[in-house]
Amino acid sequence: MNKWLPAALDYIPRWIEFQMGESELPGCVIAIADGGKVVLERAFGHADLDRRTILTPRHRFRVASHSKSFTSAGIMKLREKGRLRLDDSIGQYVEGLHRDIAEATIAQILSHSAGLVRDGWDSGQWADRRPFLDEQELRADLAAPPIIEANTRFKYSNHGFGLIGMLIEAITGESYRDWIKREIVAVAGLEETEPDMPVPRSVPLARGHSGMRPLGKRVVIPGDNPTNALAPATGFVSTAADLVRFFAQLDPAARRSVLSVASRREMVRRQWQDPHSTFGSWYGLGVASGRTADCDWFGHGGGFQGFITRTSVLPEHGLTVSVLTNAIDGWAHLWWGGIIQILGSFARRGAPTARVRDWTGRWWTPWYAIDLVPMGHRVVIAAPGMLNPVMDASEITVSSENEGRITLANGFANHGETVRRVRGKNGRVEELWLGGTRCVPEAKVVAELETRYGKQRGARALKTRRARAA
Repeated sequence: MNKWLPAALDYIPRWIEFQMGESELPGCVIAIADGGKVVLERAFGHADLDRRTILTPRHRFRVASHSKSFTSAGIMKLREKGRLRLDDSIGQYVEGLHRDIAEATIAQILSHSAGLVRDGWDSGQWADRRPFLDEQELRADLAAPPIIEANTRFKYSNHGFGLIGMLIEAITGESYRDWIKREIVAVAGLEETEPDMPVPRSVPLARGHSGMRPLGKRVVIPGDNPTNALAPATGFVSTAADLVRFFAQLDPAARRSVLSVASRREMVRRQWQDPHSTFGSWYGLGVASGRTADCDWFGHGGGFQGFITRTSVLPEHGLTVSVLTNAIDGWAHLWWGGIIQILGSFARRGAPTARVRDWTGRWWTPWYAIDLVPMGHRVVIAAPGMLNPVMDASEITVSSENEGRITLANGFANHGETVRRVRGKNGRVEELWLGGTRCVPEAKVVAELETRYGKQRGARALKTRRARAA
């Protein structure tokens, strides 16, 4: 384990907990694995707002397009067994396709470069307006020509991975669900993962939720519908812990894996860049990749009816991160980015030294909170209300048990000013002064706000009632 990792694992849940309060989202589960071993797993909020069911790490989520990475791993396993080649045309195995689709290679379909339609001519399944397509309906869509020529650009297609599912069935003679469950899920040692609904009645299932608009409230989305022929693209049901266990095995450096090193390298190799994206991202074979906080990553995200999820491997550090949310406006991608930034900050600065280790905790003013996060030989002043809490963070150099100086800050902050901790009679720190700003524990700032503004609110309400009575 990286020496700095325990300190990072201590702070990440505290930041997510604050973010949950800010966002008012229903629920979130996070998991982090180090070398494939789960070292952090936490749940926040509710699995079902209507029933007020508390969310736990054992609740299953619809993880949607994470399914593509499992499906691609299945294809690589068949390739290792000599059952297919990546440059084989799909028409060699699956009949009834448009002739141009039949000529597409397996690799083109896995890398979303075959030019196929994304979701067919009626994609109401994604808005829960209709059931997911069965094989006959999927075949009808694939009898039409591709949307663009193959091998011209990255063009995402759920239909393409539905077609890959038919390929697996044609080669193995088994259902996609049975084969992928035995050959990939079970071999990977995953006990909380199913390729599609239904799951056993005893299994806890997180429910999806709508956004607040346009109703002004969230409604519960059951999220228990099968995805039928599109299960290879979007059907999987899993936990954050199982996802980090699986994706860690896709790292070419992993000691244990369902696949050979050569297969893993081929899956994560960058083949196509998204040509129209603010953030640089690439796609390999069922795996996306990019760079965040000076750290390369690969993995996948997912969006289902009422769920937003994301899992990524950070090969440089041997870590895997998964963030699952059960709302259609869930901040999984944003919180994933924040976690990567936190990990990157600790990686650069190192584990906290003994001198600064106890300079920690959350401190409040009436308008905002700050977190003292010791890293290396300094103390970072993090902003838990921000999606990147360590962005442009000020740093404190500690000079004694209760004193220090802000030795790094942007021009609008308190660069060069003193910092001091004030202790009570019991020896505990009761106040933190950053320059001229007094910060106190949450309970004190709550009392301050109620005293200063709560009484005004009550006086205004009384005045209004008297005016109406008159």
